[in-house]
Amino acid sequence: MNIQNILSSKVKEAVKNIFEIDIDVVEFQPTRKDFEGDITLVVFPLLKHIKGNPVQIGQKLGAYLEEHVSEVSRFNVVSGFLNLVIDDSFYIDLFYEINNQTDFGYVTNTANEAIMVEYSSPNTNKPLHLGHIRNNLLGYSVAEILKASGKKVYKTQIINDRGIHICKSMLAYLKFGNGEVPSAELKGDKLAGNYYVAFDKAYKAEIEEMVANGLDRKVAEKEAPLLLEAQEMLRKWEAGDDEVVSLWKKMNAWVYEGFNETYKNLGVDFDTLYYESDTYLLGKDVIASGLEKGVFYKKEDGSVWCDLSEDGLDEKLVLRADGTAVYMTQDIGTAIQRVKDYPDISGMVYTVGNEQDYHFKVLFLILQKLGYSWAAHLYHLSYGMVDLPSGKMKSREGTVVDADDLMLEMANTAEEISEELGKLEGLTENAKKELYKTIGMGALKYYILKVDPKKRILFDPKESIDFQGNTGPFIQYTYARIQSILRKADFDFSQQATVTTLHEKEKELLKQIQLFPETIQNAADNFSPAVIANYTYDLVKEFNSFYQNVSILGSDKESDKIFRVQLSKKVGEVIASSFRLLGINVPERM
Repeated sequence: MNIQNILSSKVKEAVKNIFEIDIDVVEFQPTRKDFEGDITLVVFPLLKHIKGNPVQIGQKLGAYLEEHVSEVSRFNVVSGFLNLVIDDSFYIDLFYEINNQTDFGYVTNTANEAIMVEYSSPNTNKPLHLGHIRNNLLGYSVAEILKASGKKVYKTQIINDRGIHICKSMLAYLKFGNGEVPSAELKGDKLAGNYYVAFDKAYKAEIEEMVANGLDRKVAEKEAPLLLEAQEMLRKWEAGDDEVVSLWKKMNAWVYEGFNETYKNLGVDFDTLYYESDTYLLGKDVIASGLEKGVFYKKEDGSVWCDLSEDGLDEKLVLRADGTAVYMTQDIGTAIQRVKDYPDISGMVYTVGNEQDYHFKVLFLILQKLGYSWAAHLYHLSYGMVDLPSGKMKSREGTVVDADDLMLEMANTAEEISEELGKLEGLTENAKKELYKTIGMGALKYYILKVDPKKRILFDPKESIDFQGNTGPFIQYTYARIQSILRKADFDFSQQATVTTLHEKEKELLKQIQLFPETIQNAADNFSPAVIANYTYDLVKEFNSFYQNVSILGSDKESDKIFRVQLSKKVGEVIASSFRLLGINVPERM
């Protein structure tokens, strides 16, 4: 029961009856705080169809709605805005309609079609870093939001487990590893990363030695013995050399174990995995058929291209002269393979940084030209970089912030700030430790997800763990406050309360709760967790205003006490539901 839907049809009816005109679109907005009303009809767009003074038109429409719509109790017109006061009974009925809905706002999946959401997609030569954190949080949250909006979703990643960069860490391990294996102190992904760094260090030393002996730097960079060995190792891997493949499998297994631990701590998961070692040859057959269809053309040297100049792009190489694939070839083949593997896929979301914007424009366009209907429903979830204030949390190499280190730092910062504020008295040490992790991860995730994905973020760990303002801990604290109210309510609040009028703060809160289902749909349509995050902050602000201005447990009337506790409980449920879509946990006590 949505008041906007009720009013929309009645406004069209009013315009037809009063002015003998049919209109398609009616524009509403929330009434401004300084005017009386709950919802406002914007009259100005109607002037395209109705000649006259907007105030007079508003008066006529208001009078019609007051007479013909039981939910409208009165109205006022300010300039070209018709402010409608909705009767309290509507919001009371609405509340009891949704009160016992356990997944209020979520839509049950009834579709036969699915969306695949790809995120993470790391390289197996180093651990996950801060950029991966934003990637994972965005991809996971968008997948959960799409599910809540009624879509069937597959979460996936393609693991970049082959190539020269992987061989560099393998070669360094062979040369300098001395049989080192992962341990409790050193996860497998970090071990591989250490040897990737070791390769780079040794490679640069070789270059400097060759330059010192009179060789041109550019020649030295191409002919350093270590690089030539890594290239030879890649050739052996592609030829299926037993020793190289065995080492590759062993080191990758270590890395996957390390990744899985990070994913678990980050709270993300996947339904299916793809590996570049399986997909890097895909797409070549598609290029052949695309040549026949005229989608691609061959140059004199034998290389194959796609001319996208008529579409405002440039020419794109899809197959080298020697017949080897480029990344575009793989991506074309992988997309097609996914639909073969999951025939119910009708669209895909790629969570990849904005430096790849052009690549995905080209990929999507080529797939459309090849005639795949699902190619019209591909979306690049493009996101900006995450920066840290200088001097904070520099990793061992001094450039990349390790994901595990950052998550640990968040828990430690949560502990430090919580103890300063003295908020966690009476909890056991284990309970405190778990709570620090919940607060720290909530702070990290919320800070990143509340920002529009396309914007670059300056992430300050300390600023994110603020118990005031638009932060995860502020919202978690409000949820915990609601749970405290429910524990203190020493009466039965399971039955419907007999209330007939509402305090204005109750009404404002109910109006905000009512927006939750459309907020989920809006977030899904825009692939934006920020829509959910900022809705939740607005809900929490309304609740805190209600909490400060209305007596909940101290009311004289039993019916008011019951209703207000029920209302508080529902707010808590919506907070938990919202945060679940963001991958954030809510604590019972704080």
